[in-house]
Amino acid sequence: MIAAPYLLYLDATPVPEMAKTAIGLAHWRPERCLGQLRETGAVDLGLPDLTIAEAAARGARTLVIGTALPGGGLPPHWIARFKAAMEAGLDVASGLHMPLSAVPELKATATRTGRTLHDVRLTRHNFPIGHGTPRPGHRLLTMGTDCAIGKKYTALAIHRELTARGVDATFRATGQTGVLIDGHGFAVDAIVCDFLAGAVETLSPAAAPDHWDIIEGQGSLYHPAYAGVTLGLLHGSQPDHFVVCHEAGRSHLLGFADHRVGDIAELIDLTVTLGRIVNPHIRCSGISLNTARLDEKAARAEMDRLSACHNLPVSDPVRFDVKAIVDRLLA
Repeated sequence: MIAAPYLLYLDATPVPEMAKTAIGLAHWRPERCLGQLRETGAVDLGLPDLTIAEAAARGARTLVIGTALPGGGLPPHWIARFKAAMEAGLDVASGLHMPLSAVPELKATATRTGRTLHDVRLTRHNFPIGHGTPRPGHRLLTMGTDCAIGKKYTALAIHRELTARGVDATFRATGQTGVLIDGHGFAVDAIVCDFLAGAVETLSPAAAPDHWDIIEGQGSLYHPAYAGVTLGLLHGSQPDHFVVCHEAGRSHLLGFADHRVGDIAELIDLTVTLGRIVNPHIRCSGISLNTARLDEKAARAEMDRLSACHNLPVSDPVRFDVKAIVDRLLA
């Protein structure tokens, strides 16, 4: 267990999509977030700006790295920050691909101070290969036209709405932020690809016929770098339902200017075609639209347009709600 409350470290990250771990924690678990530690120019989560000493004095237990890693190794000023946090009595939690425990300075400081380095992406499980055997229970997977587009938020919102209606449902975290939010799951992009589908089968096992697993999606089938993890998730989860996540106004893949964002209709067709390999009954049950670039009137108009175009319920789970999507799921 990662001890709360948290001090969220943002470095100087100016782009919200690159600070999605911190933003996700601040949105879904505000009661665990004591403050933020930012360098000049970083995004603002709306939390108190605290130094490490101030956070420790107010009772912070863990410094959580809330932003993506720039480059291939830990920058020297990050190492200095993390050492200072441990010296002040805080643990350090990371969802980075590079384990903190692999950095000699940090490991030595943790040993000397008795603090814990939480490498959320590391898992000690031995996973089987996937088998694609049908299993009972309902499963929903969020699929995106790009990365960092709302798949986690959509899954969490649908899970919250289902439980509010008294439906037996479980959120299944598949990324480092989801694990930090929920406390369970694992980061699927750190699993050897041969065992990815099997790992997801393990994560979302056979369940009671009326139970729902809401599985956090990753990547995109249209992504030149991350489509592999998306396909492994699709085959391992064997979803009965999927929800397409899209951002209004985003034209190109984030960080990949030569590649356009996937088309919603094409993604629905592609997901059904690939998903039928393991579940012949797979179907799209809604569209989750990130409307952050639009004012409310334009957002509602675009939601209405997409709903008419695709004959599906459409909503923004952060700005509005997912009641119409859940109505379709339970119909």
